[in-house]
Amino acid sequence: MALSYEYSIGSVRSKEKSLFNSADIEQLLACSDIPKLCAFLTDRGYGEGQTVDDIIDSHTDGVWAYLKSVAPDFDIFRIFFIQNDVHNFKVVLKGTLSGRSWEELILKPCTVEPDTLREAVENRKPALLPEWLGEAADKAYETLAHTGDARLSDAIVDKAVMKQTLALASGLHSEFIKKYFNNLIFYNDIKIAIRASRTRSGKDYLVKALCAVDGLDRRPLIDHTLKGYDKLIEELAKMRLYDCDKAIERFKVSPSAFEKFVDDRLIVMARESCKRASEGMEPLLGYYLGAEAEKKVIHIIASGIRTGSDREIIRERLREIYG
Repeated sequence: MALSYEYSIGSVRSKEKSLFNSADIEQLLACSDIPKLCAFLTDRGYGEGQTVDDIIDSHTDGVWAYLKSVAPDFDIFRIFFIQNDVHNFKVVLKGTLSGRSWEELILKPCTVEPDTLREAVENRKPALLPEWLGEAADKAYETLAHTGDARLSDAIVDKAVMKQTLALASGLHSEFIKKYFNNLIFYNDIKIAIRASRTRSGKDYLVKALCAVDGLDRRPLIDHTLKGYDKLIEELAKMRLYDCDKAIERFKVSPSAFEKFVDDRLIVMARESCKRASEGMEPLLGYYLGAEAEKKVIHIIASGIRTGSDREIIRERLREIYG
């Protein structure tokens, strides 16, 4: 029998109760070392394994297995899979050209099998790849092989996946997912511009790296970037689009405060849209994004434990959660 969104939403609403809440976060913060953190996670049934990474990987596998079992159309998650496709292409390309192994760096789930990526790179056959990736992949290969410019090579395929992401978001007929990815890619553009202003990258790089997104005129952004870091920050602080002015105020505190602002903005957006939805795909997408937000929280806490950071410092770095 075909699954319905009515069934899947009922299932997801129940499953959401397993996501971390504020009390769970406090218990995570109370873990004084990595073994205790791992013990808490496994005792709670979060995942299995001997290390934090193994436990998170186990949990991720479980999340995907669950979503595949309840989603009427699992293809709605393709928009997330293609992010892994581009990561995988980059590690295969760099590994192949440098003679280093890349197999352990592959991320899943993905839409392009690693063996296909390997053949496409080794035999220079971009036609083996999806249309949205093929041309960019060939340009990235050419750039890395002949100039050694890994940054530009990455930027070429990163822009390709950003464009495809926006195309898929538009095709999903979900106002939330369009808004979510326009915000995400806008801030990717802002980060690209900030890094480019510091490295004095030229106009050619910016044209190849920045992705068109709703409301953003890239021409003045490029002009401000070319005038240097101070001028760019000054202009970005005036930009209200996607609350950029607020994000830059956080950036002036620290780059990590800026990253936290962006992450929190996205998960709050998901929480406000998907938790209220009573039909359609949004509840499933929200649960997935909530599970991803949990992973960031665990990584931040684990990193803080390893570096001996004060608990309050770790708390300040924590992201908003969905649960």
